[in-house]
Parts: sequence; structure tokens; C-alpha cells
Amino acid sequence: MARCLFCDIVERHGADFVFQDDAVVAFRDIHPQAPGHILIVPRVHVPSAAALDDPGLWGRVMSAAVKVAREEGFAEQGYRLVVNCGEQACQTIPHLHVHLLGGRSFRWPPG
Repeated sequence: MARCLFCDIVERHGADFVFQDDAVVAFRDIHPQAPGHILIVPRVHVPSAAALDDPGLWGRVMSAAVKVAREEGFAEQGYRLVVNCGEQACQTIPHLHVHLLGGRSFRWPPG
């Protein structure tokens, strides 16, 4: 099985989790791009969104993202969910993760 930084964080609780259940954990990004920047990752190693073939797990990840957005107070004003898939999309950690960004206005198109 592949190992990566996020696998280590999940396994060793190497971050301050803002949410966790049996399938997903969420923790604050160490290089935040917004006042609120939280990463939501599955506990099992999945290299990217393109490699995820379990719709149930995808649902768990996205449900956790929405739950955390509500708990962090982003739901009323709005928030952004970002999934980078592959090197050209700037996925730097080869483990599926959703960026939850909130607490400021965003521009469109994103970059």
C-alpha cells in the first residue's frame, strides 16, 4: 500500500483534527489560502479523485466537508470546495483531499 504525508497525519494524529469519523478526517492546512482553510481526507490512501472508485467514500468525504463548513461558520456567507487532481492541477500530496476555503470573498475564475 502507498504511503504519504496525509497517511502519516491520519495514522499518527499529526494534526489538530477539526472533524473525524471512521472514514474521514479534517484538519487545518499549514499554509492557509483563506482565513479558514481545512483539508478533508479519507482515512484510507486514495491517490487522487481519479483513483476513487467508491461512491460511498466520495459521499462521506463531501458530507464531512459540508458539515465542517457549517461548524466553522462558513455556510451562511459561502465557501469554496476545491479538489486538485494530478500534477497539472497542482495536487502536491498524492492522497485525495478536499480543500475547504472560507472566511473571505473569492474570485472567478479561480486560477
